[in-house]
Amino acid sequence: MALVPTTETDGAAVFTEVNMVSSDSGPTVRATVVQAATVFYDTPATLDKAERLLAEAASYGSQLVVFPEAFIGGYPRGSNFGVTIGNRTLKGKEEFRKYHAAAINVPGPEVDRLAAMAGKYKVVLVMGVIERDGYTLYCTVLFFDNQGCYLGKHRKLMPTALERIIWGFGDGSHIPVFDTPVGKIGAAICWENKMPLLRTAMYAKGIEIYCAPTADSRDVWQASMTHIALEGGCFVLSANQFCRRKDYPAPPEYDFTGTDEELTPESVVCAGGSVIISPSGVVLAGPNYDGEALITADLDLGEIARAKFDFDVVGHYARPEVLSLIVRDDPATPVSFTSDGSHK
Repeated sequence: MALVPTTETDGAAVFTEVNMVSSDSGPTVRATVVQAATVFYDTPATLDKAERLLAEAASYGSQLVVFPEAFIGGYPRGSNFGVTIGNRTLKGKEEFRKYHAAAINVPGPEVDRLAAMAGKYKVVLVMGVIERDGYTLYCTVLFFDNQGCYLGKHRKLMPTALERIIWGFGDGSHIPVFDTPVGKIGAAICWENKMPLLRTAMYAKGIEIYCAPTADSRDVWQASMTHIALEGGCFVLSANQFCRRKDYPAPPEYDFTGTDEELTPESVVCAGGSVIISPSGVVLAGPNYDGEALITADLDLGEIARAKFDFDVVGHYARPEVLSLIVRDDPATPVSFTSDGSHK
């Protein structure tokens, strides 16, 4: 494993951590998780940064690249949007207006650009975005194949804590697992990964490469990622941002109201911890807490069968006559019109 200096992004050195293996047991996929910060409130600049990082990953032969939660649109760390029980401030409402403006429509021109990037660099792309649907925002993951085709999306089912103030809730129609040239991929976002029934639904769809974009940089997050790899018999790729206070707008435009700590522009507000783990629970690359990085490993897909031989949670280790799960995967819409057939 090596940490290779790559390009500079916004004046900060970016490193690529590469764990390259050779295997005679089956196909191998080179995968990268991106650990980098959003250009907050500037979606065009964030897309430019995403392309630079994607090009860098592709130059190392990566076939699959996973970006963090809310990379396009930004994770509003430390903000409370002026919300207390029974009250919202005018300043907080204006903050939401700016955040809403930085989000993207799906479909939309930003999605088209991301698709073009995936096709240009011949990679399967998994991208965390803030999706704008009218005036409601969703924390969403978008999927693209290596031919530049948009495959679909996963909307976060259960936002955590104050995230529920600013993001809507996904539904059962947005839990996809896609069959791609690199394997069957899907995603759960941040603390969704603690939801055992959601994980079980994804296992039942045959997920092989389980993507976990997150905003959680705590050491304990690593235990969850290892558990999921072992439980699901799948590769787990967790991508988080590495952010300093200076990666967000300066006060008074943006205040870190959610912390008592005295922050300087260089203060680390999210330390990363991005990691790649094998189906047998072996850490292949990461976790990285040192800065922005491209963390890369070769995935021996033969490991999946070897792990499932021990434990297949929805196969030979299931007891459906005792324990079973029903997933309601129809779209949940608040209004339907009989003339367009949406009631069917």
